[in-house]
Amino acid sequence: MNKQTLKNIVILLMILCCPAFVFADQIKDITPSTDADMSEVISGSVSHTVDMTLENCIKIALGNNPEILSAFQDILINDSQIKQIWSNYFPLISWQTSWSHIKQLQLSDAFNFNLEYEYYILGQISLQQMLYDFGVTQNEATIARLGYESSKKSFGAVVNNVIYQTKSAYYQLLYSYQAEKVAQMNVDNYQAFYNQAKALYTIGFNPKIDVTIAQVNLSKAKMSLISAKNLINTSAAKLNNIMGVPYIEKYNIKGELNYNPLNINFEDTVRIALQSRPELKKAQIEVEKANQNVKLAKKAYFPTFDAQGQYQEGGKYWTSNNGWQIGLYLNFPIINGMLINNQIKQAKYQYDKELANAKTVQNNIYLEIQTSYLKLHEKENQLPVAQLQVKQALENYELSKGRYKVGEASPIEMREAQNTLAESKLQYYKSLYEYNLAKSELEKAIGINLNSDSKFLGLNKKAKP
Repeated sequence: MNKQTLKNIVILLMILCCPAFVFADQIKDITPSTDADMSEVISGSVSHTVDMTLENCIKIALGNNPEILSAFQDILINDSQIKQIWSNYFPLISWQTSWSHIKQLQLSDAFNFNLEYEYYILGQISLQQMLYDFGVTQNEATIARLGYESSKKSFGAVVNNVIYQTKSAYYQLLYSYQAEKVAQMNVDNYQAFYNQAKALYTIGFNPKIDVTIAQVNLSKAKMSLISAKNLINTSAAKLNNIMGVPYIEKYNIKGELNYNPLNINFEDTVRIALQSRPELKKAQIEVEKANQNVKLAKKAYFPTFDAQGQYQEGGKYWTSNNGWQIGLYLNFPIINGMLINNQIKQAKYQYDKELANAKTVQNNIYLEIQTSYLKLHEKENQLPVAQLQVKQALENYELSKGRYKVGEASPIEMREAQNTLAESKLQYYKSLYEYNLAKSELEKAIGINLNSDSKFLGLNKKAKP
């Protein structure tokens, strides 16, 4: 099985087993159609880079993230365990050929002569078939099947988490690009401020201290720009690592931080999570699995009903004699009452523990939904305030800029106005980033992608203050 085939199997199994954790309206885009399509996304170059949307990033992550591949192998492992258990109903066949030289010491001492001979077995075929074990194999197979279902839910949880991590890293990268633009704007404004201060100093209108202050501000802005560029590189590296392709070549991120409001109430989020969140279903499966272990422990006293047959040829010479035997056997186990009784108690305690664990999972998921839902609305309410701060800071900057040109504003006032403008813009983009991150956290908490209306505070779709 080549690598691409394994990727396709992972995607297909994810869609069949846990469709709630995939973008319902993007299943067609998530599943790669050909090898050429995937290679186009993964192998870019400096001369020809590809545009990477959020959907592209998720598609690559679903096909390359090692956590998903590992979870998929757990499903195959549990499937193999089911088949191994059902093999108890298959017959056991053995073949034996031997030569023995025998000297009976006890008979030699008793009769005062040596009893020594050779015994040959040309062939001995044995067949053993388990007919009935009073439901032990059935219980073991049920436990294995529940383990298989549990691994599928674990797979769904991994997929859900990888999608969230991809979204988080993608939005962080978008924010880092906006932070670089703000840092570059700061450099350009301080450069213009420095040029103006120098020109006014040259004609004797402003003192030397204005030029010095402008130089210091420009140097700080350049340092911030360097940090902003490095943030882009580290954010891209984080996204690549989550996608499972840390050595991917250069690509262009396509998209912007937008505000897309969600029209959903808290009760609906809880209802959706009860149906879609894989951890909840896995906890329920673990409870049933523990219940089956209790039933299995109680059957430790039960015998097995077997049929056995044997044909043998050999004797004094290789072919001197032959014989066969066949029989039905009821095999009782060696019973240790104290051991079995405590094994049953242990299984019951484990069942009670899984019940408590299931309740804990349910409570934690409820808290996760509640926290993310409240956080989402907090960030949503902060956006208009952040937008207003940008507008106010821009007006203040324009006023200070005009006042400085006519000599009514000091360099300190100009610096404060410029810093306030940069900080307000950076805070605005940070608020957008945190809103989209909170939305992703809510989607992860309920286990599905949420549809939203594309608008930006009633003004436009793209967030450009």
